[in-house]
Amino acid sequence: MSLPNNTSFHLSTFLLLGIPGMEAIHTWISMPFCLGNFSILFIIRTDSNLHEPMYFFLCMLSVADLILSTTAMPKILSIFWFHDREIYFEACLVQVFLIHSLCSMASGFILAMAFDRYVAICNPLRHSIILAHRVIQNLGLVTIFCGVVLYTPQPFMLWWLSYCRANVIPHNYCEFTPLIKLACAETRICRTYSLTAAFFTGGLDLILILCSYVVILFTVFHLPSEAAQLKTMGTCGSHVCLILVAYTPVFLSFLTHRFGHHMAPHIHIFVAKIFVLIPPMVNPMTYGIRTKRIRECPLQLLTSHKL
Repeated sequence: MSLPNNTSFHLSTFLLLGIPGMEAIHTWISMPFCLGNFSILFIIRTDSNLHEPMYFFLCMLSVADLILSTTAMPKILSIFWFHDREIYFEACLVQVFLIHSLCSMASGFILAMAFDRYVAICNPLRHSIILAHRVIQNLGLVTIFCGVVLYTPQPFMLWWLSYCRANVIPHNYCEFTPLIKLACAETRICRTYSLTAAFFTGGLDLILILCSYVVILFTVFHLPSEAAQLKTMGTCGSHVCLILVAYTPVFLSFLTHRFGHHMAPHIHIFVAKIFVLIPPMVNPMTYGIRTKRIRECPLQLLTSHKL
């Protein structure tokens, strides 16, 4: 539905196009996306040896990833499998809020894991005191609170805008930037707020993570032997992979929006899909493969079941 640019109207639904130009292979594109976070939650819940701050934060990240995937995937699959492109205006706004706030929470949990690595390496004798259960709970609650408070205004901003171009979104889920482009009102304040919120979540988190690793590297390089240095850095391997998986798509998304104006639409959508769906899918594999205690737990459960 297209209307002249100077005519505003009240929207009741949006139409999500999925990946424009690639409709014929939507079903095949949907196949690789699956969830592994339930297994992480189950393993950490059943193995008391994994009841440590790093794994508690990993559980929080897995819950955020599960909700994030559940927010985006059902509608994406309904587009790919059943060509059901329609989404109610209110549901679209809820999806925008959940996607942004959950991505913010995931970033906060990764920062909390970096703090755990910092304390474990730079102040190991006080690790259990500094990261007591109450502190872990408070860090989790603060992360959730910040994600909710920072992104609650976004759906209300979108609600109050007038839309005069179309109700067709060339995307496979509702996202803030494509919706803003449909508005015929002044959107400078909305865009500024969105960028500010993104900086105070992902941007500031990444700066603090990098600062923590600068201190960690300084501490590691002052260890007496090379073997001790390698062993200590090995405890950070999974977390470093997690950081790369989480933040690389963010930079790709920023670069494609900033400099990729002449790119095909499906390139932008694939990058956006990576940003939302790939980290929840890859994070369990990252810790499952690189962390021996998580990797061995399913085998132990199967062995004991056979016995």
